[in-house]
Amino acid sequence: MAEGHREGTRAVRRTVEAAIELGVGSLAVYAFSTENWSRPADEVDDLMEIFGETIERELPDLAEQGVRTRFMGRRDRVPDGLRAQMEALEEHTATNDTLALWIAFDYGGRAEIVEAARRLVADGIAVDDVDEEAFATRLAAPELPDPDLLIRSSGEVRLSNFMLWQLAYTELVFTETLWPDFGEADLHEAMGEYARRRRRFGGR
Repeated sequence: MAEGHREGTRAVRRTVEAAIELGVGSLAVYAFSTENWSRPADEVDDLMEIFGETIERELPDLAEQGVRTRFMGRRDRVPDGLRAQMEALEEHTATNDTLALWIAFDYGGRAEIVEAARRLVADGIAVDDVDEEAFATRLAAPELPDPDLLIRSSGEVRLSNFMLWQLAYTELVFTETLWPDFGEADLHEAMGEYARRRRRFGGR
């Protein structure tokens, strides 16, 4: 199982590099969900180790290509060493502007919405001043634009608690390709399907 997870991290690099070639400006990937903590302890430990390896081995090469990496999600439950790696990478890539890579780690869409609501209350926002803009600015990554396209791999046809607020008008593409096997051809195919669609945003 650990090797499968490692292949998944290599898929991230392939996909990011393909996205750069296609001129994509922002890309978000789901690395570890809030629900993943319920997995067996040894698997969670493996995932933490693999994620640390990814930061050391895969992401620096992307940084050299101008990728800015940022993490969205909780950090208080992340091991200290891994959290330090995450923060160092964010600082190192802060001025890169070829592509913004957002990595959702210890992230859940529902938890994000609850936390945004808590921030509204904590900030003392009056009821009449609560609107979509006020809410959106209190999400985990308010600088992240709403996605144009969501690609769900591995034959799964569900959102799995990912960016529930931001995906309101996102186009969805589902592929049978397993994530560890995902690559340039799969990204091209998904974006080709997206290009053929007409986005209405609730209009006719």
